[in-house]
Amino acid sequence: MIRLENISWRASGFSLEDISFEVPANGYGVLMGKTGSGKTSLVEIICGLRRPTSGRIFLGDRDVTRDAPNHRGIGYVPQDGALFSTMNVREQIGFGLRIRREDPSTIARTVDDLAAEMGITHLLDRKPAGLSGGEKQRVALARALSVKPAVLLMDEPLSSLDEETQISLIDLLKRTQQEHRVTVLHVTHSRREADALASVRLQIEGGKVSSSPGNATR
Repeated sequence: MIRLENISWRASGFSLEDISFEVPANGYGVLMGKTGSGKTSLVEIICGLRRPTSGRIFLGDRDVTRDAPNHRGIGYVPQDGALFSTMNVREQIGFGLRIRREDPSTIARTVDDLAAEMGITHLLDRKPAGLSGGEKQRVALARALSVKPAVLLMDEPLSSLDEETQISLIDLLKRTQQEHRVTVLHVTHSRREADALASVRLQIEGGKVSSSPGNATR
């Protein structure tokens, strides 16, 4: 579950005011809004990369408002995946587990399992420079899922992809959310993505968020 209670934030003449909404456990929230409306800032507040001026953030039954980003149990896919240029795909997926000092055999097994799930096993020894946009997003998703997060945040994960790749990744995201039973907040401009994926549809405008039921079935 993701729940925001009266979140406000101000910076450089822009503000988010008194934002409250909830994405229930194992739900798929889709957040829409115009460019510059604060979508990315709001995701970064939930991640802990920005500190709200007031309000509280709950993930599950925990108040994480003051927790460090790595203590929030979040998997994060930023815009365009933000892969590490010097790491191959195997190292990308295992990065979070290495930071947590997991056993090497656990890391290897998790990487292999996620690579198979994402259809990227054949890419494990390649670096990002040679990958397509869709392949990069599959790697970024696997990396985010490797630490078994309860919450997955994705900032416009499909925006730079062609239509055919978008359709295949929408199917992958739907399947991944259901199989991993993760609560998702997905930022997008695309009504098609919202129609296909959202169990909760959120709209940000004028620094405020409104919510309504989504169209996707679970």
